[in-house]
Amino acid sequence: TPVVSLLLITDEHMLAFAEKVFASETKGEGVRDEISMFEVQDDCPILQQEMAHHLHTDEDTEKRKVLAPVADVLFNIPTYLEVPDFQRVAIIGDYASGVTMDDFELSCKGVYRALTIREKYMRLAFQRFPLTTSQYLREIEGEPFKPEHTVQPVFTSPPKKGEDPFNTKCLPENLSWVARMKDGVIYTYKDAAAADQHKPIENMPAPDYMTFIDDMNFLIALIAQGPIKTYAHRRLKFLMSKFNVHEMLNEMEEMKELKLNPHRDFYNCRKVDTHIHAAACMNQKHLLRFIKKSYQVDADRVVQNVKGKDVTMKELFANLNLHPYDLTVDSLDVDQRGKSSPVTTGQVRYYLLCHKGPDLLAEEVASDLEDARYQYAEPRLSIYGCNPNEWTKLSSWFNKHRVFSPQLKWMIQVPRIYDIFRGKNFVPHFGKMLENIFLPVFQATIEPHANPELSIFLKHVTGFDSVDDESKHSGHMFCTKSPKPEEWNIVKNPSYSYYIYYMYANITMINQLRKARGMNTFQFRPHCGEAGAVTHLLASFMTADNISHGLNLKKSPVLQYLYFLTQIPIAMSPLSNNSLFLEYAKNPLLEFLKKGLMVSLSTDDPMQFHYTREPLMEEYAIAAQVFKLSTCDMCEISRNSVLQSGLSDEEKTHFLGPDYLKEGPEGNDIRKTNVAQIRMAYRYETLCYELNLIKEGLKTE
Repeated sequence: TPVVSLLLITDEHMLAFAEKVFASETKGEGVRDEISMFEVQDDCPILQQEMAHHLHTDEDTEKRKVLAPVADVLFNIPTYLEVPDFQRVAIIGDYASGVTMDDFELSCKGVYRALTIREKYMRLAFQRFPLTTSQYLREIEGEPFKPEHTVQPVFTSPPKKGEDPFNTKCLPENLSWVARMKDGVIYTYKDAAAADQHKPIENMPAPDYMTFIDDMNFLIALIAQGPIKTYAHRRLKFLMSKFNVHEMLNEMEEMKELKLNPHRDFYNCRKVDTHIHAAACMNQKHLLRFIKKSYQVDADRVVQNVKGKDVTMKELFANLNLHPYDLTVDSLDVDQRGKSSPVTTGQVRYYLLCHKGPDLLAEEVASDLEDARYQYAEPRLSIYGCNPNEWTKLSSWFNKHRVFSPQLKWMIQVPRIYDIFRGKNFVPHFGKMLENIFLPVFQATIEPHANPELSIFLKHVTGFDSVDDESKHSGHMFCTKSPKPEEWNIVKNPSYSYYIYYMYANITMINQLRKARGMNTFQFRPHCGEAGAVTHLLASFMTADNISHGLNLKKSPVLQYLYFLTQIPIAMSPLSNNSLFLEYAKNPLLEFLKKGLMVSLSTDDPMQFHYTREPLMEEYAIAAQVFKLSTCDMCEISRNSVLQSGLSDEEKTHFLGPDYLKEGPEGNDIRKTNVAQIRMAYRYETLCYELNLIKEGLKTE
């Protein structure tokens, strides 16, 4: 049958099937429907008849008898040195969750291949893959696990006391290598002659385009298979129910652990705002206060240039017939939904943010975070790709104003707006946009002393983000017939997957080059799953270290289960989603947390969605009230935020403990994280149980 032969069918058939799935996923994408639970009717007569037939076949019964003792293997409780005794949930008997043995074996095969696909692309780009999952994959393959094969991104350590973070003397020496783009991907060559012959430097392999498409088509087919969707749905329901029972049995024991933990509580646990945009990183009242303060101390500063004539802040207010005293939060037009503003569509806000932005970021937001001490943020700065000089201007701004704070880790966001640039003839084709985004980074890596300001700035950049409205559908399916970026010269925007692949491919090549040069590497952390098709989440499953939003995981049980097994971090912003896409009470944050997905809380745009001086704490406070989160829940989310952030190994060691890279309770230092060891043991054992289930299912062949 087509179901059983999923893993054996040819690439052509897989592509045809994937195209059908893609078409069905994007059919109604223009309408933003309310997210609903995975819809399977429990009283479906066809389902009941099929299940009754398969569950009682002689062959199926014999297989279950043979595998009955496996339940004992699955419930193998590890021993810990520093975990109090707690009550566990044991499932005895039929471990295949009620699905037929054929469907169980098919599901295990499909999930296993999906896990190996992600592991392959994470290793290639020096991005993270969970240690526990990697160990189980090696056991399945019958190979020894070697810890040295695990990869971790490299981030710049904070400057030591008295050390200048803008010092250029520590930069590596220049090389004579050449960077050049071919088919949308930038390669590094020994010299121009090697570049002409396309002989890139060895040991820096690029992702194989055809293999990537084949892997993507397999995953598209996998997430659409009925039996696998049913299996994943049942496992997710089990994870939710299991946590509810664990909470009922052990909530008081977890709280007891926290009460006995000296000094540490939720307020002095480190927490990172893992998704925040620099252009809106302060709340409305903070912005208003800043404008009034700027007028008092710096009214003669130039904030605008009209036809070659400089306009000062004082003159701008006079031209608008305004005085700062008369400004209000409402008149600043900070609401994304606002269509008009008394202050001529926020001219004051716009010009002050453009010209006073460095002061605002360095002196206002960073100082607030430093005062709070235990809060960090990862603001996004934009590189659009319409001009090759964008990096020069941004790095000059960063160095000139010395925009550095130990509380801030910078990221680069790339808006997916090629169609706008092409429509205005800013770029001749999509390949030029990619070249403008990535080539300066290659050049600064090869010749740091020729690009000192950019080289220093890149030391403080931790990753790249891909941003835009996901509900805008291009109608194009990324496949082997897709034009190369240099050939994409039409005004139409490429698809989400097309953007994601070429960003990932170039980040991979940059990371390999920077790793070889002893420099910091970058993570790929796109906006994903806020709207649009679930295929966006599939593309990010293959390429992204972590994602922002992830709401649409609720629509795909298979992808949600895969995100759990690979512990892909998800930065969720319920207050932002509440205003734009999904009302707060229906946000899947609590559901994801209970199931064991690695979620963190973030603010997105405090200027639009937050009212207090500490927007991240506001996010936690509202989530705690609406979802009735316990102290252990909030501290677990805080710990997740530090793990998924771009903080350096040195900082994470200080904030989480020296063994933070280890899995389970061994990697948790309750004195620093305030996360109960019981909770960490539960999470670890639950993940091991699910991975063991897959391993045992593959033994039945």
